[in-house]
Amino acid sequence: MAPIALLSEEDKAPPFIAKLPPYPVDASILNPFHDLVDKPGLDWSPSRSSSLYRVDGWGGSYFAVSSKGDVVVRPNGQSTKMSEEINIRQAIEQVLKPASMGGLGLTTPAILRFPHVLRHRLLSLQSSFEEAIKSRKFDGCYQGVFPVKCNQDRSVIDNIVEVGKPFAFGLEAGSKPELLLAMASLMKGSPNALLVCNGYKDAEYISLALIARLIQLNCIIVLEQQQELDLILSISRLLAIEPVIGLRAKLNTKHDGHFGDTSGEKGKFGLSCSEIVSIVNKLRSLNMLGSLQLLHFHIGSQIPSLAILNDGVSEAAQIYCELALMGANVRYIDIGGGLGIDYNGSSSATSDMSVEYSMAEYAHEVVGAVKDACDRKGVRHPTLCSESGRALVSHQSVLVFDVLSSSTASNRHLAAEGISLEVEALPVTLKSIHTSLIDAAKSCEYGAALECAKLLRRRCVELFKRGHLGLELLAHVESIYGVVQASWDQSKSSRADFDVDNEQGNGRRRADFHVDDEQGNSRLNVHKVHNAVYHVNISVFRSMPDSWAIHQLFPIIPLHRLSEQPRVRAILSDVTCDSDGKIASFVGGDEDQERINYLQLHELEEGKPYYLGMFLGGAYQEALGSLHNLFGAPCVVNVTKEAGADELKLGKSSNGQTTADVLRSMQHEPSAMLESLKLRLQRSISCSDRADARISGLVNTIACSFGSTTYLSTSNPMSSILSKGFLSAVLGQLSTSCS
Repeated sequence: MAPIALLSEEDKAPPFIAKLPPYPVDASILNPFHDLVDKPGLDWSPSRSSSLYRVDGWGGSYFAVSSKGDVVVRPNGQSTKMSEEINIRQAIEQVLKPASMGGLGLTTPAILRFPHVLRHRLLSLQSSFEEAIKSRKFDGCYQGVFPVKCNQDRSVIDNIVEVGKPFAFGLEAGSKPELLLAMASLMKGSPNALLVCNGYKDAEYISLALIARLIQLNCIIVLEQQQELDLILSISRLLAIEPVIGLRAKLNTKHDGHFGDTSGEKGKFGLSCSEIVSIVNKLRSLNMLGSLQLLHFHIGSQIPSLAILNDGVSEAAQIYCELALMGANVRYIDIGGGLGIDYNGSSSATSDMSVEYSMAEYAHEVVGAVKDACDRKGVRHPTLCSESGRALVSHQSVLVFDVLSSSTASNRHLAAEGISLEVEALPVTLKSIHTSLIDAAKSCEYGAALECAKLLRRRCVELFKRGHLGLELLAHVESIYGVVQASWDQSKSSRADFDVDNEQGNGRRRADFHVDDEQGNSRLNVHKVHNAVYHVNISVFRSMPDSWAIHQLFPIIPLHRLSEQPRVRAILSDVTCDSDGKIASFVGGDEDQERINYLQLHELEEGKPYYLGMFLGGAYQEALGSLHNLFGAPCVVNVTKEAGADELKLGKSSNGQTTADVLRSMQHEPSAMLESLKLRLQRSISCSDRADARISGLVNTIACSFGSTTYLSTSNPMSSILSKGFLSAVLGQLSTSCS
């Protein structure tokens, strides 16, 4: 056999090595900045954690880090008293505590809802428009609606209807189920509250909307397509119920990014100017212009800037004025959604993940644009309506989940002794690479050592594939590579940590840590290093679908231990069997960065839970979540704290889906499954005096699994199955059949 060529000219002198500066530090110390980072003058604090995770930016005054290092909820925003704050760690501990000990006995993951936060958001939206109306001397009023699609949960809808009743806050529906939900819910609301019917419609949808008017609900059917008008008119005559009609205008104004795709001339919804004129003429010919009372438009969700908002509202206001001058009985302008929130805490107008304005500034811009247009045309000021769903419900819930385990890069020191290899077992053609690796380690040239380790590993893999290298030796070489890679990453991480500390002391972050990628392109790598994977007890597809589907950024931070410095750079891996089931994009980095590719976390402590929280996920995520791998919906708990009370008040909204629940949703019948498994067990266990007991124990174990959570149990994983006789069952021996 011809000898295998091991070293090409490129292999012998990789250009990457020559470009790397050596790090002149003691080889016995992995972290070259260890002494600087850990000096007493650079002690960590909760306030530094708050700054690291940008809590003050995205928290919207509803979340903060306490002096003890826990994340707390401030239900009334800035006006929240310290005695009213809700400690999330304490809340989840009470949720997990067994019912016999005063808890709820639920498991993670769990959605904690804070109804008082939702109440404050709704009142803030109302007051923002009322103050803008007063300051601009606007003659109309504000009457908002909540788009049910954002969160259809009953407790959320009931809370909105109850809080909004004094100022006739209503609901918006986009489907027949949502319409029925809204009709039933608004029976408890103000009779003047709007029920706006959007979306595509059939005869049944329109019939329901007309019946809503018959039962004294202020229901308006918004035309999305021109042909819907004939269907509305025919069903209206059939039921003898007068309709109230709105038009959705397709504006020319749009904003860039994912959320702007619903607007502009190529948007999915809305009527063109010619279609609007045609509808007006038809209603005039039928003497029904009095039925046309609302103009609706939608620039797109998460409008980033006031300039775009003003442009769109001004365009729509001109259409409203023209409709009024054409004889339509228009009374409402529904500006749709678009009131955004700051997901990454940057207050920026350049990204889908942030906005540059406050809720009050948004309201002032809307009121001003409509007033100016109406005053110029001599048209009466309308009632303003918005469909602000994301801004209302995003802050009102937190997804709490625990870390199951971590896969952390080795913490061994990069010294020559730590990477020695049995030279006798190493092929002769690889010894020169090994020698170069040892020399680089002795010289503390981390980059050169890493390049040698990569080359050694690659050549060993080639030999292994051809049957010239054993598995144990390959495993040893891979371990060496892992140690060297970890040391290289840690040296960069340590320097970055030092620069962060230096920045806190009025220094500036260093940005001179360049390496070359595989194509020879220079790139900055300080903020792209993660040295661990934390395995978390959630399904991204169930609880954060937008993170996977559209790369939506949600703030994720530890809920406790924030008085300690987080030293691990990690990404998160969920419990699904899917390579996309991970989160590798997080809030943080420099002020001008939208996101970073790691999350700074604490090292796990043996036997102690480590809780993380996903924030600003109260809109859309629960409705969009899927059953990938049959991981079901988590439990939902409403958390409140009465003024002056020390104890939290927990209200169970949902126990979460069990294994049986998700199986039924896929047309499986758990009872039939259990019976068939029981019969197979009876045939599989040998006959003996204890056979019945073993069968009973195993059947109980299976039955218990049907009724348990779909997620992993971490509190006491053996308690439920042991109580069902599992232990006695598994002690028995299984055989193929009874003798």
